[in-house]
Amino acid sequence: MTPNQRMWSEARKRLAGAVSELGYPEELAGLLAQQLGSPKAIDRMTSYLYQARPASLEMIMDEMLAICAEIEAWREKKESQEAQAGYNAWLRSEARRRNAE
Repeated sequence: MTPNQRMWSEARKRLAGAVSELGYPEELAGLLAQQLGSPKAIDRMTSYLYQARPASLEMIMDEMLAICAEIEAWREKKESQEAQAGYNAWLRSEARRRNAE
């Protein structure tokens, strides 16, 4: 097992433990992990479950969706920053200046 696979496996196990402690089937942990998409996001969900002790499945799903939305917003921000950096580099480039003259 690679270190990356081990990290995923351990994160899923921690999530499964938190889910089962709340009285839900461990299969729910697999579905949550699949939707969350990364060990770091899975660990955030696990922390939420241990700290908040949500009383309903709806609260768990809301938090999972909130985590996914935050991750997507972060990705979009990074893509925008990279595009802006590329555009700025182009504006400062010598080739653009030569073409403008």
